[in-house]
Order: sequence, then C-alpha cells, then structure tokens
Amino acid sequence: MSTSGAPAAERRGVSSSVPPAAGIPADDGGARPPEDSSPRERPGEEGDRSGDGVVRRSRPRTGRGLVGAVAGVATLVLGGIVWAAPVPYVVELPGPVYNTLGSDNGKDLIAIHGHQTYPTQGALDLTTVYVEGGPNSNVSLLGLIRSALDPSQSILPVDAVYPKGVTTQTVSQENAQEMQSSQDNAIAAALKTLSIPFQQQLKIASLVDNSASAGKLQPQDTILSVGGQKVDSLTAIQQLVANSKGRPLDVVFQRNGAQHTVSITPRDSGGGHYLLGFTVAYSFSFPFSVDFALDSVGGPSAGMMFALGIIDKLTPENLTNGKQIAGTGTISPDGSVGEIGGIVQKMEGARSQGATLFLAPAGNCGEVVGHIPSGLSVVKVDTLDAARHAVESYSKGTDPATLPQCTK
Repeated sequence: MSTSGAPAAERRGVSSSVPPAAGIPADDGGARPPEDSSPRERPGEEGDRSGDGVVRRSRPRTGRGLVGAVAGVATLVLGGIVWAAPVPYVVELPGPVYNTLGSDNGKDLIAIHGHQTYPTQGALDLTTVYVEGGPNSNVSLLGLIRSALDPSQSILPVDAVYPKGVTTQTVSQENAQEMQSSQDNAIAAALKTLSIPFQQQLKIASLVDNSASAGKLQPQDTILSVGGQKVDSLTAIQQLVANSKGRPLDVVFQRNGAQHTVSITPRDSGGGHYLLGFTVAYSFSFPFSVDFALDSVGGPSAGMMFALGIIDKLTPENLTNGKQIAGTGTISPDGSVGEIGGIVQKMEGARSQGATLFLAPAGNCGEVVGHIPSGLSVVKVDTLDAARHAVESYSKGTDPATLPQCTK
C-alpha cells in the first residue's frame, strides 16, 4: 500500500504487495511530509575581489573576464536545475510500524466486541513502506542518487507503482479496498484457526469480457455450488474446474433472493488450464465484531499480522511472552500467507523499532536473503498456523535458526 509521502502496506506484483496509494500509507499510517528533494541553497553574493585586498580603479571588465563570470553563474544555475529536475522514478523506504496489540491515536488497533478477550503483552508489529514520488510528487535527481546509495531504499519506475492512465485517486481507493478485504480475511483466518464458526460465501466480483460465464452470471451473484459440490472458497472452485477438464459444469447461484442454475463450459486458456472467466470476493457473517483503527494505511499486506493479533486477544495464552515480533504478508480466509512488496524496507523498519524476529512470506525469500538487518532473525511462513507456531516457539526460547529459514 502506498503513495507519495505516505506509508504503504504493499505494492502488488513486487509484494502487494500492491502499489501504495496516494495519500494512504501502505501496510502499512501516519502521514509523512513529502520529501523536499530539491537542493536548498542560500542566496549568494557575487563580488569582485582582486585577491590582495586592494580595490583598484580600472576600466570596466570586458571580454573573457565578463564571459567567464556569466558562464560561472550560468553553470551554477543550470547545475541547480539539473539536480532539482524531476525523474520518472519512485523511491521505497522504511515506513512506520504499528503494534496490532497496541493503540493508535488513543484507539485499540484491534477492538473485539461480543466475545471474551484476554490481556496481551509484547508486540506483533505490522510493517509499512513509504513511497516517495509519483504523478503528484516528483523525486529529484539528487534525491534519486541519495536513495541509490542507501541499501534500505529501493528505486522503481513510476509505472511499476502507478500504471499509465491510472490516477493516484484510483490507486488510493484500491488500497483502501484491499485493506478492508485484508481485515475481513484476517478475521476469517483467525476464527478458522481457533475453530470458531462463521458464515462465508462467494460473490461474483467481475466477469471477463467474452468469457465462458459472460451473459450467464452477473456481479454480486452468490455462488452456491459448482458441479454439484457446495463451494465457499476460490480454491474449491479452481479445483472443480481443473478436474472438469473442459466438461460443462452446473453452477448454482443466488440473485436477488432467487436461486438459479446455469451450465457453463470452462474454456482452455492454454496448456490445459481451464477457466470459467470470473473473479470472486468473499462475503462473511461473523458471530461478533472486530474493529480496526488504522485508517491512514492501505493495501493488503497487514493481513497476517492482523490475524495473529486477533488470535492473541482471543486466547488466554500470551502469544509473544512480552517479545517484540514483526512481520508482513497477505492472508486468505483459509490461512494462506501471500507475498508482498517492499520486504527489504519492512525488515529495516521493524529492526529500527526494536523487533528481534520477523515473519516473512515464503514467496519473498528471494528478496530476503542478503538483506536481513543485523540483530534481526527472519523466519519464513506460508500459512497462519506456521506463523503462529513460529511466534509461540520463539517466545518460549526456541532458537530462531532452528525454525524455517529463507535460503537461496
């Protein structure tokens, strides 16, 4: 999640990551003033000094002397313009961290109502990335050079974060939606881990033009079954479609309170990979409420840490035993942990704030190796259960080197 001068939770496709949103920190809060990357210079005075302290009465200078003086001033001016000139790049740097067990602006980061909770200790920090630059805030050449010399910062083309034709407002809205989705997924994953029942449904989010489902399904339709099997997860649908090998499937769905059935023939997208041609969104009904107080952060990469924070608050055993642990990663309702963006910056930010253990998505291991800050141990995780086990083991004194590690 990120925007110029704001923390982001992730950049999608590099993380989550997800590009950070304009004006919304990515999982990443707290608005950071945009960097003034233009060189700051005090006005100088140009004088005519002979070098010996004697003021001579002489003819006005002409020729090479005047040309040299003008050239010198022009060089200074042009030099200043070049160094301050905007460049088509953005810079990722460490953003703030937020303890999911703590508070922000006087409000609990995670507040649970309608279910018993327990006291917590220590910290389960979610980490963020600042993204400087973008359509509305330029990075200067001088700022870019400074960032290139700082191993905790990364330089990316603007288009990698803000695709052409996509406004910062659109990116900001997407980041906010992804944060909301990550919070819902975190609740679902935590409750599933704790065997607390809740209702989960799949709704059609969008349809691919001219796909197998186009003209048969509509956005907001609730999928009840596929091929005669009840489904409540995307993974279940994907497995049923793969097993069909292109044979027609009956899809039962609900629209405006009425139940319907259509037959859809999956299409081969190449290499025997079959698709129905729609995307889905989860819809949940939880037995109690969980509120999050982190409006200034966007993106999906805080999901895993939110889920761990919920688990800690709902269980009598203290998860961290007072230790400061940080991490990042998207979360699916089934507890799968996904890769994110800005992992290097997030590790640096976590260590600078005192964390000694960092939970990294297995999918980010290629970026982790060789970039771990001194004093920080990193454990790779691919599920919420694995993350919980790592935290519990570390809090009880287990050597983190004996837990799953990122290797080349």
